[in-house]
Amino acid sequence: MRPLLVPELLCSDFDKSLAFYVDLLGFRILYDRREDRFAYLDRNGAELMLEEYAPGARMLARAPFQPPYGRGINFQIRVEDADALHAAVVAAGLPIFLPLEERWYRRAEHEIGTRQFIVEDPDGYLLRLQHGIGTRPVRI
Repeated sequence: MRPLLVPELLCSDFDKSLAFYVDLLGFRILYDRREDRFAYLDRNGAELMLEEYAPGARMLARAPFQPPYGRGINFQIRVEDADALHAAVVAAGLPIFLPLEERWYRRAEHEIGTRQFIVEDPDGYLLRLQHGIGTRPVRI
């Protein structure tokens, strides 16, 4: 089953963004149109599209295209092991926007636990990479 929501991220350097998502974060290319500087990516069901920004082309930017891109949004991506991915990002020398942490979020009568961190992609899009660590009763 295909996801109901697939973001398309405009990027300033297609090759750099593709390497970040594929080589570092473990996405795979489902298909691409290199001549259009476009790729459709997947990581265990988390899908997104990358397209290099080209002034004058059919772009969906509604404001001046200035970094950091995607201001006001972060994309939560479930991964198998946030700690291992965090170590890979740190080893690659990339800055961490939000350090690795354990957080609990209330949902009705339970709290949902997560291990998570936030990293910026090459254009400043914020990615919250996380894995679940269980549930517990609400603590007041």
